[in-house]
Amino acid sequence: MNEILASAPVANVEAPPPHPLPLAGEDRVGADRTGMRLYRCEFFNWGTFHGRVWGLDLNGDNTLLTGDIGSGKSTLVDAITTLLVPAQKISYNKAAGADARERDLKSYVLGHYKSERGESGFVAKPVALRDLNTYSVILGRFRNDGFQQEVTLAQVFSFKDTHGQPIRFYVVADLPLTIAEHFSGFGSDINALKKKLRSMPRVEVHDTFPPYSASFRRRFGIENEQALDLFHQTVSMKSVGNLTDFVRQHMLEAFPVEARIDALMAHFDNLNRAHESVLKAKAQIARLSPLIADCDHHAALMEEVIAMRGCRDALRPGCSDGVARAWIWTWAGLASGLLRSMTRKAISAISAMKSNEQSPKMVAIV
Repeated sequence: MNEILASAPVANVEAPPPHPLPLAGEDRVGADRTGMRLYRCEFFNWGTFHGRVWGLDLNGDNTLLTGDIGSGKSTLVDAITTLLVPAQKISYNKAAGADARERDLKSYVLGHYKSERGESGFVAKPVALRDLNTYSVILGRFRNDGFQQEVTLAQVFSFKDTHGQPIRFYVVADLPLTIAEHFSGFGSDINALKKKLRSMPRVEVHDTFPPYSASFRRRFGIENEQALDLFHQTVSMKSVGNLTDFVRQHMLEAFPVEARIDALMAHFDNLNRAHESVLKAKAQIARLSPLIADCDHHAALMEEVIAMRGCRDALRPGCSDGVARAWIWTWAGLASGLLRSMTRKAISAISAMKSNEQSPKMVAIV
């Protein structure tokens, strides 16, 4: 901590261990420092950190916060959580094992630090360090030493009405920002601060969390929002009741089993119906193929009959009536035999179809 609030003790920061581990602030360009690391946090009017800018230098190292009860350890953790986790998923003061309703965003922005009973002595009301005319800022500077990349995240809180929760806007910058330099000196209108930040190069200002989250997750290389849920669960964890349940709920993506099974069954039904249609078409083709062959044979016989009739008519002028009649009876007998044979085949085919409970259309045989 840069400074200590006199009215309430604050958390202490454990110094990093001695050599052989590198010391905080030491040049580590050659070390394995790839990845976004939190280098500095700043707070203005957040919880009991009141009236001026408070800073915590982490230098990208693991940091241990120690302090008495009420010194502000959970307040610092909740500020970092607020920077990274959507409001509807945050349970404030979880690190202290407190009830979910004990603290909320409004209590941090107003600086509730104790409760006092009224004149009736029955109802306890919170006592705040600030009124509704102030504003609050939390800021975190992250750095990726491996790629010489620096990103600043910040959120600014203020009140629009007396009964609701604070309103806020979100800032993502590709350069180091500080509260004292970049979030002050704008007058009494919070919109002037927003306009000032928007005019700065390499600074993005968002009014809602989703685009803000997408912006910093893209810079941090976080593809899945579930990673932030896991961060929220682990950063303030007191104990793990069931490790298996914890892994399932916070580390594994939800798998839509029922939807997948329903889709698989529907796909199988479609394939089954398609297979049955193919088998039915093959059976129809197998039963109709003989009829087609018989029709072709019938057409060939009819051509022969027509040719024979032509021959018969050509014999009449040059033959006696007896010879002509002999030819006629001969050819008529042949044609009659062929037609009887075709009729028997057609009757046999129709009988076979009826025995298979089919109802094919009758083919007229001329």
